[in-house]
Amino acid sequence: MGSHQILVFFLFLFVAQGFGQKQQQEDPCQTKARVVSDIEYCDRYWECVNGNPELFDCPNGLVFAGKHRGVTEGCDYPWRANYCDGKRQANPPIRAEHCDWLYGIFGHETSCTRYWTCWNGTATEQLCIGGLLYNERARSCDWPENVDGCQKHPLCNDDPNGNVPLGKSCNRYWQCQGGYPRLQRCPAMLVFDRRSLRCVVPPTEDCDVPTTIAPDRELIEGGNEQDPEEENLPPNVPQLPPGAVALRPRPRN
Repeated sequence: MGSHQILVFFLFLFVAQGFGQKQQQEDPCQTKARVVSDIEYCDRYWECVNGNPELFDCPNGLVFAGKHRGVTEGCDYPWRANYCDGKRQANPPIRAEHCDWLYGIFGHETSCTRYWTCWNGTATEQLCIGGLLYNERARSCDWPENVDGCQKHPLCNDDPNGNVPLGKSCNRYWQCQGGYPRLQRCPAMLVFDRRSLRCVVPPTEDCDVPTTIAPDRELIEGGNEQDPEEENLPPNVPQLPPGAVALRPRPRN
């Protein structure tokens, strides 16, 4: 046998061995969970239905996480874990207004303090509070210094090291530190004066002597004394990222 024939023979053995070791799709009907991930696509899974394996797709933008896991139907946001290592997604994105996929969390087109949560193609505008900005890499609200392209918060445009009133609050205010706002509270029995922009002894033109009540929770815009609103989210939507509050949906024209 010549050298060329020997080389072809060993090449054939190598290829044949590779085909022999090719991973086979697991049968969900042979597992306790009755559901398994697809071996090639991370946004598909197999479920045992009436004794037969059936192939299912995750909602658009989500990938299979496991039975009773993820945000819906055993599927989760792909960035939450290494769900797609060594795999690819079978389905292309289906876009909707403000949504790159039907399901997901996406940055706002014009604002660093807002972002969109998309659920079945319905976009809900969210707001980062407490001086935070939306970090697209972390997909959560974050300190301004950690957010590329939005380091200077619009609250501190007039004075990067000054104080800014918080809506109608009499004891809380924003303290800008190098362009980054930090939520502050006046010491006990003092109020924030909107004219001198500092904590003073009351009364002032806007605030009377404070009473000893439980601390309120105020939003970045409007200063309304209310808890963050999440009642406008579609059913089964998971909790918002840290430092976020849902905004009331506005009617579309």
